Amino acid sequence: MEESYYYLTNEQGERLGKGNFIVKDPAPLSSRDQRIVDVLEALPAVTTPLYSALCILAAALLFYRNKLKKPLAELSLSSEKISRNDLNFTVASDKDDEMGRLCESFETMRGALEKNFSGMWQKMEERKRLNAAFAHDLRTPLTVLKGYNEILQADGDEQTRNTAVIMQRHILRLENYVDTMSRLRRLEDTQPDYKQTPLKALAASLRESGEIICQREGKRFSMRNRTTSPALPLDGNLISQVYGNLITNAVRYAESQTELCIEETPEGLLLSVLDDGDGFDKIVLEKATEPYFTKEKADHLGLGLYIGKVLCEHHGGWLRIENTPSGTKVTAFFRADRI
Repeated sequence: MEESYYYLTNEQGERLGKGNFIVKDPAPLSSRDQRIVDVLEALPAVTTPLYSALCILAAALLFYRNKLKKPLAELSLSSEKISRNDLNFTVASDKDDEMGRLCESFETMRGALEKNFSGMWQKMEERKRLNAAFAHDLRTPLTVLKGYNEILQADGDEQTRNTAVIMQRHILRLENYVDTMSRLRRLEDTQPDYKQTPLKALAASLRESGEIICQREGKRFSMRNRTTSPALPLDGNLISQVYGNLITNAVRYAESQTELCIEETPEGLLLSVLDDGDGFDKIVLEKATEPYFTKEKADHLGLGLYIGKVLCEHHGGWLRIENTPSGTKVTAFFRADRI
């Protein structure tokens, strides 16, 4: 209800009389108009925080675009290069703020990694040259020892001949070490030759090799082929070489049988060789892929798993050995070339 006083006035604006009191009853609002009024009354309470939030968001986006976007992109690209062992780049920043100092720290880390990698590479090259020189220099005295050993074996004294036989066995072992040192040096420089390799033909070749090796040692052989593609870009010769070492090693420790499982993955090819032997203890599992490690006392050099590991890594993959409830399983992965 609205109440008002009305007065008569003269030309000078002076009131005349006491005035009249008039009461007006406003027209009631419809429900729709009332809702509109309520919304308009509540709108300032809602729009104020919303406007503040939009302003904060806009300020954050501008700060990210002007201050963070470029250095973060550069740091992300640098991280990817470092993960690929590519250190031939620099991390530069013209900002004298926290991100600029972070980029400088990243550049310091990159430089330290490059220096360390360079030192490691030089040491590896020196080790290769030293091994090559050592293997070369040993051949001449070994040849001389073999000549004298043949003379001793022809001696009339039985004890001398027996001693010569023992010497010959150790001379042959030294020759094997020299040969493997030369072979390992060449192995470290081996790179895969990617070709479209038919998986059916590869599986047939691996089956044939496994059957021959197992039959020679009186062991049973079985194979499971879980590949679906007709071919993959792989190095078939390198895979066959790794498999030869794995199946030979499995037959040595198997009780009665070995098994090969070939499986295709989105990234490449998996070869798993299983045997029903006694398995390995924890120490052997940790050191099985190290060069010249073997749990046997015979003249076994212990290079099969190490060679397999090196070749798998050159093929972009890995080699893993583990115990199973029924024996031992060695898995080799070969990454397919997708480029």
